[in-house]
Amino acid sequence: MPCSFYILYSKNLDKYYVGHTCEVMDERLRKHNSNHKGFTGKSPDWILVYKEEFEDKKSAYARERQIKSMKSRKKIIELINQ
Repeated sequence: MPCSFYILYSKNLDKYYVGHTCEVMDERLRKHNSNHKGFTGKSPDWILVYKEEFEDKKSAYARERQIKSMKSRKKIIELINQ
């Protein structure tokens, strides 16, 4: 099943969110922007700023862990801007 690694941005919070999904991206983004208790529930203005496609969930999740391990906003911005 195809999956995606993605980065969202909230202007309101000035924060990035890094994740992966095997859902249709529009549906996943709708869930992020809904009122819920998770991190992205704090603001309803998340937009997709970067996405990579993978053949399976394991690969998409590995990419998410790789980017999160950098713990660097600067590196995330560099990835988005390349």
